[in-house]
Amino acid sequence: MRAVARYALAALLLVAGVSHLTWGRRGYRIVVPDWATKLLRTDKDMIVVASGAVEIMLGAAVVALPRDRSRIGALVAAFFIAVFPGNVHQWRTKRSAPMLDTDARRFVRLLLQPLLVAWAWWSTRG
Repeated sequence: MRAVARYALAALLLVAGVSHLTWGRRGYRIVVPDWATKLLRTDKDMIVVASGAVEIMLGAAVVALPRDRSRIGALVAAFFIAVFPGNVHQWRTKRSAPMLDTDARRFVRLLLQPLLVAWAWWSTRG
């Protein structure tokens, strides 16, 4: 069961990462808060590209580095926590993006984030 969940997590990360670099790039820029560009001293597009690259690396690491599975899982969970302020920003500013075009969908997306953290943690243990 955990192995299936782990491979599904890796697939999710890989697809999300590729979407950050391609078809979803514009939509992800909407999620990046202005304060993040000031804090990181870069623009929204660079943050989207960097986060996409990180997702691809984490997705690959989940399956390619089985001996480091627990540490990789902790990094994935930390990544999901780190991007949560962007989800809050999108909900608070009512900014629409693909598949997140209503207040209800944006709010449900907030509720999914803790589940992603738990999924990353649970699927990479044991």
